Amino acid sequence: MTPPSPSRRLAPGRLVLATHNAGKVREIGALMVPYGMDVVAAGDLGLAEPAETEDSFAGNALLKARAAANGSGMVALADDSGLCVDALGGAPCFYTADWAETPEGRDWTLAMTKVEDLLHAQGPNVARTATFVCTLALAWPDGVTAVFEGRCSGSLVWPPRGTVGFGYDPMFVADGMTATFGEIDPAEKHRSSHRAAAFAKLVAACL
Repeated sequence: MTPPSPSRRLAPGRLVLATHNAGKVREIGALMVPYGMDVVAAGDLGLAEPAETEDSFAGNALLKARAAANGSGMVALADDSGLCVDALGGAPCFYTADWAETPEGRDWTLAMTKVEDLLHAQGPNVARTATFVCTLALAWPDGVTAVFEGRCSGSLVWPPRGTVGFGYDPMFVADGMTATFGEIDPAEKHRSSHRAAAFAKLVAACL
């Protein structure tokens, strides 16, 4: 990872978010607003999603950020995040989105059901602890990059609860909370989530 120099600190202006995920656009866009950043999604610029061929969150985040920076000529921010379930050997991990794939698009209810079915098969005393991981990668068009990781530990509940989150949020309760990420106010999630932890590191280094 090449750390950003002082001259590479982000100034207010346009920033490409390397995603086609509407939930991530809303969440990261809201985090960037106080810093004067105008976030535009790669999908809105007609940029294709690169195949996520790396075997780590950081690798996939960098891959996406570099593709968006090269394709747009602007600074790009990418997020690669996932759910790591202890009893499943850390799965689905960086294959988190793959568990939701169907011929008709991503089905997160299906993905959550897959996780629950695998836990249920291990019996009633299975550990339900899990960690959300978020890696944010910044890429400048000339190749400079920076990576920031955040984690949030918690446990999984069933059935899912809440409709305000996305992905696996409705089955994840962060340590110290009683509501799922699908139930809490987005502003509260922004203060406590894995993405918030990664974003705080990005702010300290680049904003």
